[in-house]
Amino acid sequence: MFIDIHVHTRRIPGPPRAGKQAYTTPQQLLERYESIGVKSGVILPGVNPECVYVPQSNEEILEICRTYPGRFIPFCNIDPRAMANSATAPLNEFMSFYKEQGCKGIGEIGANLPFKDPLVQNLFKHAEAEGLPVTFHMAPRLGETYGLYDEPGLPQLEYSLQKYPRLKFLGHSQTFWAEMAPLETPEDRYGYPKHPVKEEGAVPKLMRRYPNLLGDLSAGSGYNALARDLSYAVDFLNEFQDRLYFGTDICAPDTPVPLAGLLLRLRDERRISMEIFEKIAWRNAAGLLG
Repeated sequence: MFIDIHVHTRRIPGPPRAGKQAYTTPQQLLERYESIGVKSGVILPGVNPECVYVPQSNEEILEICRTYPGRFIPFCNIDPRAMANSATAPLNEFMSFYKEQGCKGIGEIGANLPFKDPLVQNLFKHAEAEGLPVTFHMAPRLGETYGLYDEPGLPQLEYSLQKYPRLKFLGHSQTFWAEMAPLETPEDRYGYPKHPVKEEGAVPKLMRRYPNLLGDLSAGSGYNALARDLSYAVDFLNEFQDRLYFGTDICAPDTPVPLAGLLLRLRDERRISMEIFEKIAWRNAAGLLG
């Protein structure tokens, strides 16, 4: 059994991408879940205008979750520029409302702003006060993309981890997971580096230093973080077994999910214990989501 910490779905799939259906419908997603062995998934609404597709409402997510109780779990999403485009905007009013409606966290944050931007810091401040974890997409640059921006080495993320020690940050995306090892080229931040982990990068160092940094292993980025060096991956999974989360990041009906097979293989080959497998597959998510 898996709990999916990161997935997307829409009742109306929206404009096609490259001639294909852009988003899975809830029923299509449940069919994928049956084939993978996923019991339930956290739906992350895309509200930021930088995102590739038409923005989605938090209310749609709530309606989907209420239509399929027990199968889907809602996160809300709040753009840091919402309400007044101000670093003093009372974003807690949104958060408190959606928390009362059943939302268990905030994300996927896709605003293309620096982590240290006062607008983003304001969002973090209110999320910490409301006790809601945040899932962020990290971007390699400012402009022509989406996601919060940080420099190589992730100094702005570290600043935020220090400033908001009670806020749980779920790290995600190519730019974040590329830093399992030191970057060899600037292009590493844009994709899926294949070189082995000869030396630890920013991600394991920050996770060791800050217990409020969690690992969202969804998508090709989370899978590649492990698959690029299985020997190191086993050590990483053992050390951070209490702060890593299975995820799919399914968007389209045919989005691949290689992580499930990898974790099952590591379990079956006894490279990780059944206890560690279950923590990453579902127990950690069950604890985080209450």
